[in-house]
Amino acid sequence: MEYNVHTLPNGIRLLHVPSASAISHACIIINTGSRDEPVNKAGLAHFIEHLIFKRTEKRSTHQILNRLESVGADLNAYTTKEYTCVHASFLNPYLDRTLDLFNDIVFHSTFPEEEMEKEKSVILDEISSYLDQPEEAINDDFEDMLFAGHPLGNNILGTTDSVQAFTREDVINFRKANYRTDEIVVAVLGNYTLNSIINKGSKHFADVEANNPQKNRIKPLILAPGNTTIYKPIMQAHCILGSQAYSTHQPQKAALMLLNNYFGGNGMSSVLNLQIREKYGIAYTIESNFSPLSDTGIFTIYFGTDKEKQARALALIFKEIKKLREKPLNELQLQKAKNKFIGQIALSEENRIGLIISMAKSLIDHDKIDSLNTVFEKINAVTPLQMADVVNEVLDVEQLNVFTFCPIEE
Repeated sequence: MEYNVHTLPNGIRLLHVPSASAISHACIIINTGSRDEPVNKAGLAHFIEHLIFKRTEKRSTHQILNRLESVGADLNAYTTKEYTCVHASFLNPYLDRTLDLFNDIVFHSTFPEEEMEKEKSVILDEISSYLDQPEEAINDDFEDMLFAGHPLGNNILGTTDSVQAFTREDVINFRKANYRTDEIVVAVLGNYTLNSIINKGSKHFADVEANNPQKNRIKPLILAPGNTTIYKPIMQAHCILGSQAYSTHQPQKAALMLLNNYFGGNGMSSVLNLQIREKYGIAYTIESNFSPLSDTGIFTIYFGTDKEKQARALALIFKEIKKLREKPLNELQLQKAKNKFIGQIALSEENRIGLIISMAKSLIDHDKIDSLNTVFEKINAVTPLQMADVVNEVLDVEQLNVFTFCPIEE
């Protein structure tokens, strides 16, 4: 897809992706997330993401929330381990309004104490709600084990204690230390010329003061694999197997993305779904996931099942891993896996807000954005030997961590 990049004097980059649609999509991505939080400040990045919607120098909470919704637009935000993102979808005439709001909430929020206290209560409820969903909570507990002692193991939402202890000074200091202007991308996909994006982007972001503090991310150590079981008052057993994997910069990433899709990724025809769910009816949900980060990655296999079926489900998963390690995919099998993955990627391009966010992240991570053809070429370039090497490294059962939520026996 065609795109253009313009860098403002303060380092903020404007990403322009032309589209003939009457609907536009935009985002502002900041290269900071939960892994950048100071010790004992877990959840601070996410807390700030909530607070920016509460009050700015010129708008009340009501005015912020209605600025785009009043014209039928959609506004939202999220925080990950490494990013903070605000995004919006809107009719083309409202680009100026959208960029103005992005600037206002990201750079001119006032963080009043009374709003902070209210939002703490909201996030504490969010934490409680999340803990009530074992299929979600287990991911955080698993990553806490995988990255023990490292901020990547922190829950993005934080803990009850950490959230309650946040101060306004914590918020201001975190923004100053992590909102680097040269690691911020404002991206727009819509029916606009490059000049109009540069003009409007400059209007709203050129006056932002340059901020380039040193980044202090530390690569996590690879720890000895563990096997942990936690007993909870739940109906089903939930289990995750996994390990650290390739970063977004490692060349093996394409092969692992392909392997993940084939083994337990999207769709009903993955190996794990066909063998564990369809053939034996053991688990309703079984899937694998690969999340590349800037200096490591996370590969996991998750399933939920009745307690009495848990051991068999694990045995069947190990059986499929063994088969894949002992008998690597041949050319025909690999080509079928490639065709499926490439088709899914092509279809995902229809999710335009997801597309522009993905492109903005790529600009931050790689200082470039691969075309769809380049992505396909990288996938098609994976050889059976490369796939076998990745299988043997990532699916080494001796190195997989196992983490289980088990129902309490009555």
